[in-house]
Amino acid sequence: MAASDARTLARQLSARSDESLAALFDARRVSPTSPWSDAFDAAEQLLDPASLARAITDLSAREAHALRAALDDAVPAGPDRDALVARALISDDGTAWDATAAALRAATVVSAPAAGSAGAARDDPAPDDAAPADAGSAEPGSADAAPATPGAPETDAAAAERAFTAVASLADVLQAALTSPLARIGAGTLGAADRRRLIESGAVADADAADELVAIAEQAGLLAADGRTLLVTAPGLTWLHSSTIERWLTVAAALIDALPRALRSGEDGEAGDRADRGWIDVDAWPGAYPYDPAWRARADAMLTALRRWAVLDDTGAAPAWTRPAAAGGDIDADALAALLPPEVDRVYLQNDLTAIAPGSLAPHLDMRLRSMARRESRAQASSYRFTAESLADALTAGETAQTLRAFLEELSLTGLPQPLAYEIERSASRHGALRVGPDGLGHTRVTSDDEALLRTVAVDQALRPLGLVPSGEASGGDALLTRSSPDTAFWMIADARYPVVAVDENGDRRALDRHRLAGAAQPAPEPVAVYADLLARLRSAESGDADAAWLGREARTGRPRPRDDRRRGAPARRHRTRVHDRGDRARRRTPARPRPQRRRRAHAPRLEHHPRESGLTGRR
Repeated sequence: MAASDARTLARQLSARSDESLAALFDARRVSPTSPWSDAFDAAEQLLDPASLARAITDLSAREAHALRAALDDAVPAGPDRDALVARALISDDGTAWDATAAALRAATVVSAPAAGSAGAARDDPAPDDAAPADAGSAEPGSADAAPATPGAPETDAAAAERAFTAVASLADVLQAALTSPLARIGAGTLGAADRRRLIESGAVADADAADELVAIAEQAGLLAADGRTLLVTAPGLTWLHSSTIERWLTVAAALIDALPRALRSGEDGEAGDRADRGWIDVDAWPGAYPYDPAWRARADAMLTALRRWAVLDDTGAAPAWTRPAAAGGDIDADALAALLPPEVDRVYLQNDLTAIAPGSLAPHLDMRLRSMARRESRAQASSYRFTAESLADALTAGETAQTLRAFLEELSLTGLPQPLAYEIERSASRHGALRVGPDGLGHTRVTSDDEALLRTVAVDQALRPLGLVPSGEASGGDALLTRSSPDTAFWMIADARYPVVAVDENGDRRALDRHRLAGAAQPAPEPVAVYADLLARLRSAESGDADAAWLGREARTGRPRPRDDRRRGAPARRHRTRVHDRGDRARRRTPARPRPQRRRRAHAPRLEHHPRESGLTGRR
């Protein structure tokens, strides 16, 4: 990195606005806690080879081509030059920094744009390989472009049928998530148990369809992660009550808006203008980010989602209803609606407690009907079955015998069959034998007019976590008290299949919604707010004389000369050495270790041995 480049970039950074600097730091993925003290520190780090290598992977094909051209001459004024200047990859005059040129020459082209696309020069030769050995001198060409999917083009009628199937399957996935949140593993994908549950319920055909539809729902904001689970969002619940065409349009718009700027057909790749909402040909997608090794997998995932939702057909072409959107216009909803199966708002109620819809039942009616009946088959003619348990669930959720009869009589083409009317009355008469509500003192009271039923609840092992204890002062019948909340106690008793209703402090019935929804997504903060502290630090270090500030910084950060511990003219310290010879040459020289001083032991004087009195003589 040339010092002059860092000095020039520091001056240009100081001249930028806070919004421009924050956008630059965000694009270059600068940490908000970076310990930069002034613009010179920022310039040096932005010209660091590792930082430039990361920035080059984010270049689109046309931006990469413009940057390669800047190695020889300045980039002409235009959107490409503005994009490169905004990310501090070139100077304000369009010339590349020396560090940028070195990083670009060291970068490897991992996917090349198709010939004739915006990122490939018309007069540049294509490389012999998809990833040339000398990527800095090779120009990406057409050799790495993915071929179109083989096969005959899909008809609009077949694509419309695929769109209808995708919408119905996604609705079933959200219904399953409302009943029981979907679990996901550490990698963020759907768990095997829930994948199997969706397949067995008929919501999806296979595991791939389950994974793709869950990913689509997350991208559209219909599902959101909450720890290790996926929950339906409030927009997802609203989506379930909308019509089929509205469901499709909502998700399709989210998928198209999520396309990155390199896939946009406009000049600057921004999605704000009408001319820039379209997308380039699918054959050019693999080379849209030639230096990003992870781009291929991302492009494949986006293509899979768009094909699953019938935004594109099997060959990657846009069907009749998305063709205007591909060119930058709006989706032709009428063209798709004309090919979708018509929705019906009536069903046939049978004496065997089943309901048959002679077509695609309107989504809001389907949602209400499925709250009181179990759907047995899903097709253009769906069937539903009423059971004592399904009717009890509807009554638990707040329905009454009157509301059930009124809804079914209005929905039915054949009136209300007598067996179904009898089952409704029988379930309603049994329902409500237990009442759960607050007692006004911070506890939850469980009351009933049936003393035997209350005793059964008190000894039920499944309800032991509630800690139900008899109330000492029961009014209007016996009662049990628990410290758990009224909602918790209500749903535990309901799951144990007791006929229970929720009431308020006055004893009036109230409806409970068991659906656990994901919390509202918090909007991402603006870059200016994210980098507020860093911007304030850089602004406080600015001075009127940039040259003097640079010289002062060089003086402060200059490296000290190495110290010499030996005094000039002092003799070198000598060490006695010892040579270890092996053969006729010395292997190594090591300082001789001082030989330890041995203490001389004092010997006892030699004694003459004389015969002792015992007659024994001493041993010599």
